[in-house]
Amino acid sequence: MPMNLTPNAIAAINGGDVNSKPLVQVLDIKLIGSTQERYRFLISDSSSSQHAMLATQLNDRVKTGAVKKGSVVQLIDYICSTVQNRKIIVVLNMETILLDCEIIGNPKTFTESESTAQKAMPNGNLGHPMRVNNFSAPNSSTYSTPNSGTFRAPNPSTFNTGTFGGPNPSTFSSSNSGNFGGSNTSTYSGTFRTPNTSTFKSPNAGNDVQSFRPTVQPPYQPPPNYRNHGPILKNEAAARIIPIAALNPYQGRWAIKARVTAKGDLRRYNNARGDGKVFSFDLLDSDGGEIRVTCFNAVVDRFYDIIEVGKVYMISKGSLKPAQKNFNHLKNEWEIFLETTSTVDLCPDEDSSIPRQQFSFRPISDIENAENNSIFDVIGIVISVNPSVPILRKNGMETQRRILNLKDKSGRSIELTLWGEFCNKEGQKLQEMVDVGIFPVLAVKAGKVNEFSGKSIGTISSTQLFINPDFPEGRDLQEWFDRGGKNAASVSISKEIMAGGSKNEIRKTVSQIKDEGLGRSEKPDWVTVRAFISYIKSDTFCYTACPLMIGDRQCNKKVTRSGNRWQCDRCNQEFEECDYRYLLQAQIQDPTGVTWVTAFQESGEEIMGCSAKELYSLKYELQDEMRFGEIIRSRIFNQYLFKLKIKEELYGDEQRVKITVIKSEQLNYSSESRYLLDLISKSRK
Repeated sequence: MPMNLTPNAIAAINGGDVNSKPLVQVLDIKLIGSTQERYRFLISDSSSSQHAMLATQLNDRVKTGAVKKGSVVQLIDYICSTVQNRKIIVVLNMETILLDCEIIGNPKTFTESESTAQKAMPNGNLGHPMRVNNFSAPNSSTYSTPNSGTFRAPNPSTFNTGTFGGPNPSTFSSSNSGNFGGSNTSTYSGTFRTPNTSTFKSPNAGNDVQSFRPTVQPPYQPPPNYRNHGPILKNEAAARIIPIAALNPYQGRWAIKARVTAKGDLRRYNNARGDGKVFSFDLLDSDGGEIRVTCFNAVVDRFYDIIEVGKVYMISKGSLKPAQKNFNHLKNEWEIFLETTSTVDLCPDEDSSIPRQQFSFRPISDIENAENNSIFDVIGIVISVNPSVPILRKNGMETQRRILNLKDKSGRSIELTLWGEFCNKEGQKLQEMVDVGIFPVLAVKAGKVNEFSGKSIGTISSTQLFINPDFPEGRDLQEWFDRGGKNAASVSISKEIMAGGSKNEIRKTVSQIKDEGLGRSEKPDWVTVRAFISYIKSDTFCYTACPLMIGDRQCNKKVTRSGNRWQCDRCNQEFEECDYRYLLQAQIQDPTGVTWVTAFQESGEEIMGCSAKELYSLKYELQDEMRFGEIIRSRIFNQYLFKLKIKEELYGDEQRVKITVIKSEQLNYSSESRYLLDLISKSRK
């Protein structure tokens, strides 16, 4: 079928057009880039051709054959950007009009001069020579007039009345037939130099016409009435709102309108360049596009308090960089970094076209074969919730952890680990519901897969939890559970949990610690031991610690006396008062054996029932040995559940196994009885 391409489309796009939605033909397609797949097109408007980059979200169009060499396409969203001093068209969206077509016209490579001519002539007719100050100069020896066709220069002669290009601007008035290439009177006041000495004469100019030397075609200059009117104002028009999916680093001015679906915590860091702070938030627009936005330091101060989850914002003037997929789970190859010039404006009117959240739910059975650290959206029925327990992180900070179990229609169940504030907010609410026999639906947005001792899923900073959500997947799952799913068999893809136990709780006896060589591998062993405290070392139960804060946590390094003050070598500071922290050494024993353990601050307080400073004051300041002895003796032969970290460490030239108490709980006989009964029941099977 005959097909007409949009005339002069290439020149128009290079001239700034972004709205005409032209028809062009794809002459060539080439895959470029080693780390990231990108396609480069050669497109044509039948007279000119130019390279164009295809936005990566359109890569599937090429891979599926929806566009190929010869295809006629309509450019829907596009922009012309300068990359390494070359202009290139970036195609953000397009539609295929004709899949197979023979080459139309005889296109030639587009040049910058064509773009200049396009701007100079409003009618866009590239077939006529460019008009420069009422002179048509297609080349250095030919002048075109409206009616006389081509006028060639006679033998060189000299006009003595003036020359264009002298130190003082001359004025050439063309009110009659001396107007070359136009019919409107205009005044020339620019510089017009020539590379040769040929003299051109107007056919009707007369002897009193100003003389000038010819020149090659000069660059376009604005008409005289636009000159000397001061600097041109910066374009302050609002940036065009584009979909998130169309964002790319080649755009100059852009704006997006989107809803905040998640907001990360404010984090502080320290590196070679000093201290800093950072936070991120996720955006979702009406087309379903998602992207993460990150702010650092001074930008954090501007926007952290402004951003609220669920609100809609207009955002512009940020820079786009490749997304760090180790930390960013969104389906977008780019990430926005806001700068001091960026704008974030709250949209006061609610936009119902933008969803509040977007899910990609997968059945629990899919997680069984998922890669470690991958991100999943999952929805299930909460069938059990464990109590929240404190956990000591590697950086020495304590956090909370709570384990619950989910099941769905896939016949599988999985452990969900809640960390930090999730334990006290959603976790506490879920436990209260399950304790009274209510089994709610829980939707998890962006849970992280963990494959330690089977597959489980855990919360991260960008995770969101929705209890009994009001959408079709939630209602359908609740109906299934009520109709009989509650009693349907399901297989756990996580490590099995004993009643009254917690995630990955490995019960051992004291003798098994030595007999099984625990702690002698590269990674520490974590076990739970039910034992009595048989002895507490009372002469060195605590140490003097630095009370100063480093970032958001206390230094806690050992300090020494310096006169009447305390000195910290790490902080290089002195202070009047120090802190006292437990370094409690004790023996624990069960029917199988005895071993030494060390309990630090939190676990020491759990054992002793008072702070290290109170106990230090009682012994050394008040010197109340009787009361001090009573407290120590009251802890002897009490039974505890000790959660232990066992790791071999080097002391001098000797390797020793160090056993640290991470948590100690006085034995709950009811929970322990349930655990033992369940253990007996399983041993009979």
